[in-house]
Amino acid sequence: MTSLDYSSDISAGLLKGVSRSFYLTIRVLPRPVRKPIQLAYLLARAADTIADTDAIPSANRLGQLERFRARLSDRSIELPTVLSASPELQVRHDEPETELLQALPRLFVLLDNLPEDDHRNVQKTVDTLVRGMEFDLTTFPAPESGRIGALDTLDGLDRYAYLVAGCVGEFWTDVMISHDPTIRNWDRDRMVDLGVRFGKALQMTNIIRDVPRDVRAGRCYVPREMLESVGLTPEALLSPDACGAARPVLTDLVRHALDFYVSAEEYIQATPRRCARLRLAMIWPVLIGLATLDQLMRSPSWLDPDMRIRVSRPWIYGMMVRSVPCAWSNAPFTSWTRRLRARIEDSM
Repeated sequence: MTSLDYSSDISAGLLKGVSRSFYLTIRVLPRPVRKPIQLAYLLARAADTIADTDAIPSANRLGQLERFRARLSDRSIELPTVLSASPELQVRHDEPETELLQALPRLFVLLDNLPEDDHRNVQKTVDTLVRGMEFDLTTFPAPESGRIGALDTLDGLDRYAYLVAGCVGEFWTDVMISHDPTIRNWDRDRMVDLGVRFGKALQMTNIIRDVPRDVRAGRCYVPREMLESVGLTPEALLSPDACGAARPVLTDLVRHALDFYVSAEEYIQATPRRCARLRLAMIWPVLIGLATLDQLMRSPSWLDPDMRIRVSRPWIYGMMVRSVPCAWSNAPFTSWTRRLRARIEDSM
């Protein structure tokens, strides 16, 4: 086994450590498409670790991210001189994340040795994702400042969602077309559009779920214009008692996410049924996302930071088993998502 073998512990072991849910998804993917997707995720996760670690000031993190992006496109840059393994970049509370940072030189070797199309797709996508992380650092105040910054408009939120998730839908589409001969006749423009909206659906779910923790970190992704329409400020979201007043905003955000989920369902329905493993890898996050929105709409404590709203692990494992027929037929998948959307809409 060489250091460039994607089935090695270099990538698979790291992935399992930093994301158990995505690890399950990636393992079901066909091997050819698994390689670039897994590497892109690990590189993006490493950059995200740099962006979020409180071991160094925000301004220094921004410089590290800019250098990280430079290494993506310029192989002549030696990574150790760009992102040294100095103590300031060590993650103090999360051992898997520290291991991921230490593995960065090996991950970049994997990137350098990808086939040309895969290298271009991974480089472009990770570059965009890192730009989204830089946007966070330049748009919102440092957590220690005690201030809260907010996006201004829903259009601004959509643009942000593209940077940090929607671009992954474009990447996913290009990787599928490149590696799977059964879908090379896809209408790329249409599928990229659906794929971008697919990524935004999942990101919107994360944004809505994480509002209580994000505002305490000084980041309010709920557009200011939406809050002002119900007489609220970003600071008001710090109080769990504001759940009632913020309910119309929650409803509008969830409705916006559901529009994106319709596109995600169309994307899956357009994927040939003979691509069963690929379909499952997309079906699972959609079902988890819709189930999470259902829980959010039914929770009286949406803004309580101590209430972690998420589907349970037993539910996920049960869903994975029950979803197998959806890999071979659109009918059970469509029926399942229709029921979930109906539950969500009934709570509005």
